[in-house]
Amino acid sequence: MALLKANGCDILRVSDVLPQDAPDSIILEHARLGSQTVITQDLDYSALLASTHYTRPSVISLRLQNNRPERLATILEKILPTIEDDLQTGSIVVVEENRIRVRALPLP
Repeated sequence: MALLKANGCDILRVSDVLPQDAPDSIILEHARLGSQTVITQDLDYSALLASTHYTRPSVISLRLQNNRPERLATILEKILPTIEDDLQTGSIVVVEENRIRVRALPLP
């Protein structure tokens, strides 16, 4: 994620601000209160957001076959400008190999 930081993204690892074993619900609440976006490969975040009916935090769910950090950073650097408005208003963004899906929050 050094590439993203070098390009001005304010990015943190969960372990920088919370215990490494923090539950997903605590991570979501921390991100919501800090107006941050969660970037994850864990599908549980969408279900948690659906149960809260929150409009924040936004979540970027990475569903890619090659998850090397350099590739993820390159993909994120490319797509972040195109989904910035969605992230600001509250959305779940699913990034797959050949498409990006955006669902506005709150989820039904």
